[in-house]
Amino acid sequence: MFANLPRWFRRSVLVLAVAACSVVLAAPAQAHDVLESSDPANGSSVPAVPGQIGLTFDRTPMGIGSVIQVQDETGTDQADGAVTIVDNHVTQAVKAGAPAGKYTVIWRVASSDGHPIEGTFTFTAGAGNSSAAPAPAAAAGGGGPQAGVLIAGGAAAVLVIGLAGGAVLVRRRLRSAESDA
Repeated sequence: MFANLPRWFRRSVLVLAVAACSVVLAAPAQAHDVLESSDPANGSSVPAVPGQIGLTFDRTPMGIGSVIQVQDETGTDQADGAVTIVDNHVTQAVKAGAPAGKYTVIWRVASSDGHPIEGTFTFTAGAGNSSAAPAPAAAAGGGGPQAGVLIAGGAAAVLVIGLAGGAVLVRRRLRSAESDA
């Protein structure tokens, strides 16, 4: 089947298959999601404790094991309920009646590549929170796990094709060496 093709063409196909495998297999390991912004911003002063804390990432994090703590000056966690992920926005409601003062937000989410990422930031609130946070628009998730499955499946397919092509070329080379001898 491949014997009729020029030798340079067969080698080029093999080199391209190996290069494609390398690129596809390296893609998931390139970088974790990056926090682009927070609401309130790190180090900012706000008039009152917000009803919710917001984090915006460059990609959609996975909903598995996401935690955001909103600690007041005494170390009491003022977070209320579960973390919500919609697209690349992660939000955490803050308890009604949270006191004024300096807050430390400690967050941990699963990056879209499955690895945990975490960080902290602070803000100062001039007044307490007198109302509850608005209801979340949608549940966590955003398609992160499906993307990982597609990438892994594509990488496996390219790897199998590359290995099969390489095996065919090696087998042909061995046959031609035997017939020459």
